[in-house]
Amino acid sequence: MHLNTRVIFTLYTIYGTLFKVVVSKGKVRGVSGQYPLVQNMTVTEGGTVNMTCRVEYNDNTSLQWSNPAQQTLFFGDKKALRDNRIELVHASWSELTISISKVELSDEGMYTCSLFTMPVRTAKAYLTVLGVPAKPEIDGPTKPAIEGDHITLTCMTQGSKPAADLRWFRNEKEVKGAKEVNASGKTFTVRSSLQLHVDRNDDGVAYTCKVDHVALTQTPQQATEVLEVHYAPRVEIINSLAVPQEGQYFKLECVSQGNPSPDPVIWTKDGGELPDLDRMIVEGRELTFTSLNKTDNGTYRCEASNHLGTSTGEYILYVYDAPTTPIPSTTPPLHPIPPDSTALLDTQVSVTDPNAVGQHGTDHALIGGVVAVVVFVTLCLIIVLGRYLARHKGTYLTNEAKGADDAPDADTAIINAEGNHAHTEEKKEYFI
Repeated sequence: MHLNTRVIFTLYTIYGTLFKVVVSKGKVRGVSGQYPLVQNMTVTEGGTVNMTCRVEYNDNTSLQWSNPAQQTLFFGDKKALRDNRIELVHASWSELTISISKVELSDEGMYTCSLFTMPVRTAKAYLTVLGVPAKPEIDGPTKPAIEGDHITLTCMTQGSKPAADLRWFRNEKEVKGAKEVNASGKTFTVRSSLQLHVDRNDDGVAYTCKVDHVALTQTPQQATEVLEVHYAPRVEIINSLAVPQEGQYFKLECVSQGNPSPDPVIWTKDGGELPDLDRMIVEGRELTFTSLNKTDNGTYRCEASNHLGTSTGEYILYVYDAPTTPIPSTTPPLHPIPPDSTALLDTQVSVTDPNAVGQHGTDHALIGGVVAVVVFVTLCLIIVLGRYLARHKGTYLTNEAKGADDAPDADTAIINAEGNHAHTEEKKEYFI
């Protein structure tokens, strides 16, 4: 036993003897109200904690702190255990406070404060030591994944007490993993796994594992794994002009997405090599026409490849005629001339619609056919109407004709005609 401990126990024996004498003389007051007061404490591993014992009524009776192993730490203001981590904070007849720095997991347990009355009165306080979880580590694929693969990401942290909680995030959006907890002495080892079926959308995605624990009062511990996924390319051709015309500068861009990057790309025209390299310039993924003409019409193909596959894109180029512009007049007109709506419509159609030329010709042919039918029907109606009028025209006979049927000559015909009207009431005309 340590020398200081022996001295303390000797003093305790002497004190007990004197206490009995005092009690026998009836000079101790309020002994029944002397009870030490303590409080349970929690501290993070590596931190510092104060253990305080108070008593409301005390007649100079000493207080003592003991550790879970029943070793005396302090008897009053006297240090009994050689441990540099344990220091005296305050000692008086009503309070004994000590501090423990650089707390270890082994310091956890039941601490006892004793008040040396007769009998000795004690109070117990439990010190809880929190194990700080280590920074998590992610175990993932050691080489780039291929699109369509199934991979597993495993996050692990050690040394937590109580067991830590692990959370997964995909680009800051939480996803659920499978958790596993194993005890290791007083601490715990925690694992969490993610099962992934990766595609090209997972390339470059950050998967983060965060540790949540009561001992982490500030930013939680975390680790991040950025996935690399290889996939075959996809090709798309983008043109710089919606309606390419003769003489214009024109550019086609081959946009290829793949990992590894399919660079360079191959340009062809109508299944063969580019015919005019002086006007058709290939720079990286771009095909540039310095000045378009009708010979550039055709199908252009862009091909991109990597070790996972090949992809092609096609663009059909049709070069339209250059727009004709009238020579502007040097003197402006007195009155603005409204534009011809028909001409504007034709111009707009020819510019905005690549198929406008053929469609415009078809419209004229249709209109001509309709006009021809209308003219033909009109002529037919005129002919029919003329024949109808000819057939229904009235018959008018002269006086000679009226009697000509039975008369041998004209005079007799006239006489016969007048005779036929002999009994007919004639109209008379009077002239003044």
